[in-house]
Amino acid sequence: MIARRRGRDEAERADGWRRPDASMSLLSDLFSGKLLDPGYAEAASRRAASGGTSPRGGRLRGGGVLAVLTAAGVLIAVAGVQVRRSEPVAAKERARLIDQIHARTGETDALQRRLDGLRADTGRERAGALERSAAGRRVRRDLAAQAAAAAAEPASGPGLVVTLGDAPGDGGGDSDGRVYDQDLQVLVNGLWAAGATAIGINGRRLTPVTAIRTAGEAILVDYRPLTGPYEVTALGDPDRVRDAFTGSAADRRLRDLEERYRIRYDARRTSGARLPAAGALRLRYATPVPGAGG
Repeated sequence: MIARRRGRDEAERADGWRRPDASMSLLSDLFSGKLLDPGYAEAASRRAASGGTSPRGGRLRGGGVLAVLTAAGVLIAVAGVQVRRSEPVAAKERARLIDQIHARTGETDALQRRLDGLRADTGRERAGALERSAAGRRVRRDLAAQAAAAAAEPASGPGLVVTLGDAPGDGGGDSDGRVYDQDLQVLVNGLWAAGATAIGINGRRLTPVTAIRTAGEAILVDYRPLTGPYEVTALGDPDRVRDAFTGSAADRRLRDLEERYRIRYDARRTSGARLPAAGALRLRYATPVPGAGG
C-alpha cells in the first residue's frame, strides 16, 4: 500500500505535474476507506453476513449493564444507611469530647489559680524571713533582680503595645494575609533588641525560653493557644523603645507584610501596662553551688 502511494507520487513528479491535494492524499484515502486494514475489512464482512451483533450477545451486554447498575444502587443505598446510622453516634462522641475538654480546662485553670496563690504566699514568707538580717536583705534584692530577668514576678509600667492581625476579610482564602508564628517571633526579638524590659503577648508573659510555635492554624505561646489580633506589650521607656525599634529589620519586615498583604500592624504608647508572672520554669537538672555552704 505504501509502495503504491510512493510509485504514484513518483510518476506525478516525473510528469512535472503534482496534484493540488497531494499532501492530503493520506487523509483522502482514509476518508474514502481505501486504507482500511484487511483484518478489519474481513471482520466487517463477517459481521454484515451474520446480520450484525447476535441477539444473544446484545442480551448479555444489556443484562451485564443492568446488573452493574443494580449492584451500584445497592452499594449506594447501603452506604447511605450506614452514614445515617453513624451520624448520631458521631454527634454523641463529639459532644462527649467537648464536655471533657471543658472539664479538663476548668480543672487546669483551678490548679493554676491555686498555684498562683501558693506562689504568692511563699514569696511573702520568704520576703519576711529575709528582712530579718542585712545578709537576708541583700539576698532579697538579688532574688528580685533575678526574678525580674526570669519573668517570675509581675511587672508593670509604661511601654509600647504593638498589634498584629490578619488581613481584613481573610477567612482562609489567601493564606498570605495571615499572621504566622515567625512574624510574632520577629516582632518579639526586635522589641527585646530595642530595650524592652518585659514582654507579653495577649497578656501571657514571655520568658527567655518561651516558645512561639504553630500547631495547625493556631499560634501557641508557651504551649497555650492564642487568637488574633495579637497584642504584644513591651514594658520600658516608650520613646526609647519606639525610636530603637523604628527602622529595624523587624520593623521593615512587618511594614513590608502590611503593604503587600494588608496585615494589621500598628503601635501605640501605654502608661500603665501590667504583665503577670510567667509560669514556673521546669528544672531539669540541679547541682549544688560551690562555696554555698551546704
